[in-house]
Amino acid sequence: MFPPLPRRALLAAGAVAVCLSVVPATAPAFDLPALDRIVHYQPKLPLQVLTSDGVEIAQFGAERREYVPLSRIPVQLQQAVLAVEDARYREHSGVDPKGIARALVAAITGGQRQGASTITQQLVRTMLLTREFSAERKAKEIWLALKLEQELSKDRILEIYLNEIFLGQRAYGFAAAAQTYFGKPLDKLTLAENAMLAGLPQNPYYANPVANFDRAVKRQRVVLERMRAVDAINEQQLAAAKAEKLTVRPPGLRSVHAPHVAEMARLAVVERFGTEAYSSGLRVTTSLRAADQRAAHAAVQRGVLAFDRRGAWRGPEDQEELPVGDGPEVERAAAQALKDHRDDETLRVGIVLAASPKAMQVQLTSGERVTVQGEGLRWALRALDPKAKAPLKIQRGSVVRVVETGKKQWAISQWPEAEAALVAVDPQNGRIRALVGGFDFTRQPFNHVTQGWRQPGSALKPLLYSAALEARVMPGTFVDDMPFTAANGWSPSNSNHAFAGPITVRDALARSSNLASVRVLQHTGTQPARDWLARYGLDPARQPDNLTLALGTGSVTPLQMAQAYATLANGGWRVAPVVIEKITDAQGKVLFEAPPAEPLTEDNRAIPARNAFITASMLNDVTRVGTAARAQGQLKRTDLYGKTGTTNDAVDAWFAGYQPSLAAAVWMGYDQPRGLGGAESGGRLALPIWIDFMGAALKGTPVAAPPEAPAGVVRERDDWLYAEWAEGGWVSAISDQGGVEYTRTFTGDLNKALDALGSWLRGNKQP
Repeated sequence: MFPPLPRRALLAAGAVAVCLSVVPATAPAFDLPALDRIVHYQPKLPLQVLTSDGVEIAQFGAERREYVPLSRIPVQLQQAVLAVEDARYREHSGVDPKGIARALVAAITGGQRQGASTITQQLVRTMLLTREFSAERKAKEIWLALKLEQELSKDRILEIYLNEIFLGQRAYGFAAAAQTYFGKPLDKLTLAENAMLAGLPQNPYYANPVANFDRAVKRQRVVLERMRAVDAINEQQLAAAKAEKLTVRPPGLRSVHAPHVAEMARLAVVERFGTEAYSSGLRVTTSLRAADQRAAHAAVQRGVLAFDRRGAWRGPEDQEELPVGDGPEVERAAAQALKDHRDDETLRVGIVLAASPKAMQVQLTSGERVTVQGEGLRWALRALDPKAKAPLKIQRGSVVRVVETGKKQWAISQWPEAEAALVAVDPQNGRIRALVGGFDFTRQPFNHVTQGWRQPGSALKPLLYSAALEARVMPGTFVDDMPFTAANGWSPSNSNHAFAGPITVRDALARSSNLASVRVLQHTGTQPARDWLARYGLDPARQPDNLTLALGTGSVTPLQMAQAYATLANGGWRVAPVVIEKITDAQGKVLFEAPPAEPLTEDNRAIPARNAFITASMLNDVTRVGTAARAQGQLKRTDLYGKTGTTNDAVDAWFAGYQPSLAAAVWMGYDQPRGLGGAESGGRLALPIWIDFMGAALKGTPVAAPPEAPAGVVRERDDWLYAEWAEGGWVSAISDQGGVEYTRTFTGDLNKALDALGSWLRGNKQP
């Protein structure tokens, strides 16, 4: 008496029965797709996007593919594929009856699932059908395979198959796979390499040499043995191939993770050339530098995950059923269960095989099994309690994320809810060297760098202080850091709810004093300040025409902030951001090339050189002794300038800054604005990402000498001053009474004037 058949076995048996019933020449009752897509196959060469140094970012319009005719595909590779996938390919007419019989026996007896698909069937399924395992789909597959072999020759079907099949790592076709895994053209592959590639079609995720080299080698051995069994190779070749040491090309050499830039390039090219761009082999060269982009992507991921880990564990992504025990059937079931869950190079998806408060065993999509224990479990320890509530509980079959924290060391993780963005600009020409538009493009394609209009908070203050310089407010001007109430009753406060009394403008920026900044803006005037912001590339219409502007309550994008700080980095010129450098056709003909940046001359300045110089001197203090002192402290560099920014309730966290050769802005927040947490700030969230990125981007860059003072500034009393105010006339102090501003301007001897300021401010007397 046979035990009841499992559902999958019944489906398989039903599929075979239906298949056998429709083999006659009459068409089956269900609808069938046309064979035109295969019969009139036109390989589409993808739109390729590259970094400025030639590293691939993405391909669009078709999969990663290089079409190679069968005559140029090595016979040995053809033999390897046929030996392991369809040994009787040259004998059958599209369907292999022996393979169908094996599948039926396996289905009825509950043995290992048998695909029974010929190469013709695989091609039909890949190009015309879904991967659903059903009797109807199998019947369609067989019928279409039989018809296809009446339309095309065996060689043509094999040629299309070898160029079309998915082989993992976004590679379609064996020519693309050869470059992806070994960095070689097909005609340079060895027998051992051919066999490894031939082992991929069965399960390109499970036996992937990048994801799991040991499993790929086992699969390679199967291919080699099959080649020997069909006399495609001899014993000596078999032994030599098994002994060959293979070197798989590291993933980092194949591509750069910059999906938001790839999308920017795609949209620009399609707008210019239409949808033909997807199939005509166009190449887009961007301004990104591969090393900088990799550093930016890694920094954003680390920063967001570090913040997320300060929050609560939110539970597994899913719950799957696994067979009892720990044999091969569990391994196969786990791999099958994970097929519908997208893996990530950092946040690896896995299924829990065993879980306890002491250790957790997880199988990854690659088939590799990892153990999470100790500190790696601490974050989600309560979820491992047998009495944990269902939504949070981690148990056998739970689908979770894990991250590698060291060699063979893993920690439990989860997809973060917060977003972040980073963009880095060359201050000399506006070329964008790195751009990360969000944590994960697949889940959220919104480009926060170019489309994310958010409040900049205190990151805007340096630009407002720059405007104040033109209103005779110098770094040595004293400002009241005391409670303030505007005429309309608005009463802001400092983030620490403390007051410092009379402080200089330089100190006010380093401390990020809200109250002092409001008084400085009140003196400058909101409209002149908004007009000044336009010089930096900000949209005045998106900035409030009231004193809340001092707290950064307007709207900016990270790209605008990077552009603004680049203006300070280069000494006062606004540079236009450029991300697409060049577009060429498949033959290398240049179709578009970005114009060179305008020369930095006195005729096209955005702000005066002396304004940029003095503003920069104050920003250097911020990274030395102010709210961003971690920057110079951690990077051990004195040539860093920048400002933190945190909006009300920490809804937006910022850091914008630069080293003279590179300006970068970082933002973190939620897509649906809400507080990041009472203890969070730009200095705690965005600044670490900026430091992480700049540490890598500036590696090998010598520390720049302090900039020379331009014409028009003098140094008095250990600070900088516009030269015309050296004898008096600059605003020495700003105070207010009852919401009315009072300023004091001194003339004559500067030292005597400064000595008199303290008593005036402390007494808060009207001048």
